[in-house]
Amino acid sequence: MEKYGAGAIIVSAYDPNWPALFEQERARIQAALGGLVLAVEHVGSTAVPGLPSKPIIDLLVGVPSLDEAQQRYVEPVKALGYVYMPQYESWLPGELFFRKGPPGPWTHHVHVMQLSHPRWEQLVLFRDYLRAHPEAAHAYADIKRELARASNDDIAAYRNGKSAFVEATTARALAWKTERES
Repeated sequence: MEKYGAGAIIVSAYDPNWPALFEQERARIQAALGGLVLAVEHVGSTAVPGLPSKPIIDLLVGVPSLDEAQQRYVEPVKALGYVYMPQYESWLPGELFFRKGPPGPWTHHVHVMQLSHPRWEQLVLFRDYLRAHPEAAHAYADIKRELARASNDDIAAYRNGKSAFVEATTARALAWKTERES
């Protein structure tokens, strides 16, 4: 069982400071990596106003090349207080993953990937769909709270328990995007 580093999984009420915390960290990452970064997005539940969440700010960092990122980004991001998690590459292929904070609870996650990676669009679309569809965000909040109670400190069970909802909602988000573009 993969344990959550902070003990029991807690889904907190939405904190209106989360966007400002994202902006602060975005600026730090942008300054550390400079022109190596193509885009930085706030994703995950903390990026959806009103949505309860584990209080971890997820930053999605777009790069031109993952190979170049592997060579040039790891040390500057670590210098910002992040821990590089290469063991997550089997779970998150095509992505470099970092986390920051005490050894649980973590305060920030950084996901580095190419803008062309399919997961980039999925993460941004999922966020945008929840922002535009409060009923979906509310349903997601209910699932997250129940999973936090049932999973206790088993983060894999929590994560896996959300996957059916995330996949179905991402499919709806893709259809929503296509409809808006036509």
